[in-house]
Amino acid sequence: MMFRRGFILFLPRLVGLLVVACCSMSIVYMLACTPKGDNQQLALPRVHGPTVKEGYEAILQEREEQQRNYIISLKKQIAQLKAELQGRTEQLKNMQNQYPDSLDIQLDHSKPEKAQANLLAFLRSQVDKAEVHSGVKLSTEYAAVPFESFTLQKVYQLETGLTRHPEEKPVRKDKRDELIEVIELAVGSLNKPDGVSKAKPRVYTASDFVEGIYRTEKNKGTLYELTFKGDAKHQFKKIVLFRPFGPVMKVKNENVNMADTLINVIVPLAKRASKFRQFMQNFREMGIQQDGRIHLTVVYFGKEQMNEVKSILENTSKSANFKNFTFIQLNEEFSRGKGLDVGARFWKGNNVVLFFCDVDIYFTAEFLNSCRLNTEPGKKVFYPVLFSQYNPSIIYGHHDSIPSLEQQLIIKKETGFWRDFGFGMTCQYRSDFINIGGFDLDIKGWGGEDVHLYRKYLHSNLMVIRTPVRGLFHLWHEKQCLDELTPEQYKMCMQSKAMNEASHGQLGMLVFKQEIETHLHRQKLGSKKT
Repeated sequence: MMFRRGFILFLPRLVGLLVVACCSMSIVYMLACTPKGDNQQLALPRVHGPTVKEGYEAILQEREEQQRNYIISLKKQIAQLKAELQGRTEQLKNMQNQYPDSLDIQLDHSKPEKAQANLLAFLRSQVDKAEVHSGVKLSTEYAAVPFESFTLQKVYQLETGLTRHPEEKPVRKDKRDELIEVIELAVGSLNKPDGVSKAKPRVYTASDFVEGIYRTEKNKGTLYELTFKGDAKHQFKKIVLFRPFGPVMKVKNENVNMADTLINVIVPLAKRASKFRQFMQNFREMGIQQDGRIHLTVVYFGKEQMNEVKSILENTSKSANFKNFTFIQLNEEFSRGKGLDVGARFWKGNNVVLFFCDVDIYFTAEFLNSCRLNTEPGKKVFYPVLFSQYNPSIIYGHHDSIPSLEQQLIIKKETGFWRDFGFGMTCQYRSDFINIGGFDLDIKGWGGEDVHLYRKYLHSNLMVIRTPVRGLFHLWHEKQCLDELTPEQYKMCMQSKAMNEASHGQLGMLVFKQEIETHLHRQKLGSKKT
């Protein structure tokens, strides 16, 4: 009984000791497992510090604050990542909706890196579709998308309608900003160090820009080709840029050396000695004196006026010390296609740029450089759109006298038009002309042969550069459509004749001349009565 009573009295003490022991073990375990802070490890409260309970509460409160700040930081980072991912997703959705079949872009929300790679692959596919690296086969001569050309001050455009001008300043802000951006980007690309040359690099500016061409294909983007002055005479820098409905992508940066690139100008001719004399004045000034890397091939049909033509050619040769010419005489009916084909095949030297020309064409030295820059063997042929002059007697009929030829060569709506229906003036390497099969020699007389050759190039994998050029003019001359022409040729000849005379406004003044004079007469009578 006494043992049981003692045990009962001792039991509360034992329980109390066990509770204290368990609490002590729990506290020691918690402190031992507490991770280190940012700068120091959490320690047990010191003997002379706050009470044990207050110390533990302070430690737990500090740790809780650290965890709270860490969670807030993580939430901010997650929110930023979600916003960026949402923006990329919207971008891909828009691209997929606009071009559902272009690249079969899949929007995978769980793999944003793959989605971004698909977007980049799509933009690069736009470059491949836009004839940047090679041409594509086209069905007709109307399927080719022409380029438009520009300088720092002017834009030379084909689709003028009745309100725009063939040559004008880029007055629309979007077009002006677009061209400025492209030029600045090209200059920045030229000034970017290549990491190879140790010499002090040349600093390019916008003043080094020579000319550019561009065209927009609505399902691909805008292609720009810009030419800058090189490090020496006859050397150039060419920058190719592409805007695939988004940021401009640099496609190519290359040095272009045209110092040794010869142009063989081929002119078919029959009679027209006075026109040939005028042509040789232009050829001597621009081709011989200013350019100097040029050869002339004259293919003459028949014998009438032949001696006069040969005399003009020989006199120019002697006075200008020019020996790079060839005279070929054919005793047969005139055929422009036959003459150009014979002249091209007669050349026996290295591969050369052929410029198919007519005797009523005026060209500048700048055009000859454009001819070189826009041709590349096995890759590109150049079909410039020339500016065709109206009848000077109509244009300047109200003047005291007709200005000199050089003063007439201005690109304005009242003086001429872009001859975008003509394909006769063209530049290509001889190798491409031979490989394509040359001209159709069954075509006789005027017209048709140039369109057939143009279609051959369009049906090939060569890139056809079609753009208006400011240095190539068709001089007005009275056109005679002969009865010997086929109905199709005669129709083409008459259409060309009508287009050559004057602008719509000037022709309208001639058509309504009687009405205008009647109105002026009535006005004069009315003023006398009053």
